[in-house]
Amino acid sequence: MAEDVRIGVIGAGWFVSRRHLPDIQRCPGARLVALCRRDPEKLARMAEHFGVPSAYTDYRQMLAEEPLDAVLIATPHALHFGQAREALARGLHVLLEKPMALHAGEARALVALAREKGKHLLVALNPPYWAHCHLLRQWVRDGRIGKIESVDIHWLGSAMHVFGKAPLPDSLPGVVPPTLFRGNPELGGGGQLVDGGSHLISELLWVTGLRVTRVSAVMDDPDTDLCTALLLETDAGAPCTLTMRSDSACPQRRVSSTYYGSAGTARVSAMPFTLTLSDTGGDEEMVSEGEMARVPTPSADFLAAIRGQSQPLGSPEHAAEVVAAIEAAYRSARSGTTQYIIL
Repeated sequence: MAEDVRIGVIGAGWFVSRRHLPDIQRCPGARLVALCRRDPEKLARMAEHFGVPSAYTDYRQMLAEEPLDAVLIATPHALHFGQAREALARGLHVLLEKPMALHAGEARALVALAREKGKHLLVALNPPYWAHCHLLRQWVRDGRIGKIESVDIHWLGSAMHVFGKAPLPDSLPGVVPPTLFRGNPELGGGGQLVDGGSHLISELLWVTGLRVTRVSAVMDDPDTDLCTALLLETDAGAPCTLTMRSDSACPQRRVSSTYYGSAGTARVSAMPFTLTLSDTGGDEEMVSEGEMARVPTPSADFLAAIRGQSQPLGSPEHAAEVVAAIEAAYRSARSGTTQYIIL
């Protein structure tokens, strides 16, 4: 593709102003041509800040009127499926913020539609774009820890402000403030598990190649959960646990993962990320984030795929598996029963 990739944005808000739009503007051969969000004042501020010529408050009007090659979608979770489906149906490539959808059936429908249209559908889950996950995945593939026997993942921090349960910090980066849709169950589709927890489920699946078959979940409130504990059974028989607490009073974010194998143990600590590999003989290897090979951002990966330069690091099938696990977790928390996933 010799010409610039023309990109429109659905959901031109706080998060894309921090991450995706600066990334796109740094990518050669990419051109932001249109932004869309419902708030006209904040839309105008975004368009002026990023120098984007066209602005819309109706995404359907933008899709109908603008000559686009691709769209970036970063709207409230409950809107992802319908907006991505319409963009794909119009023959556009789609970069979609997580989660891909709220229901596994919807996610699988998007995978099928992207395949039918011959278009790239990339979901901006973090693990395929985190250097430590690449190295950890390579260790697993190389057999450095042997067969996976168990995995424990922990995330403790505070996300109270984006759920509207604490004041927004004065130092919060971004061109416009967040909309706080995460505190609305109809728009958010849940709480911190469906939001930040999508990355943790993605890490487990993308790093190991395992697939979740059964989920048991305990949550403080399945409508807008801030505290969650999951027990995940996988197709290899390895039990995995995931614990999230997003109302922590500790000012430091505490993130860790431990991968137990038949030949050793790999540990992730953050932040910044550090990997430690311990084998059964007592030898230990530690790699800091600064020593790891760099990987592209979701926007750079998306644009390289559109231009035929590489295949995306994350597949839509992987993103759909993440949705299936999270949907099962919410069903489990609401019903008090273990939920099975049909692979």
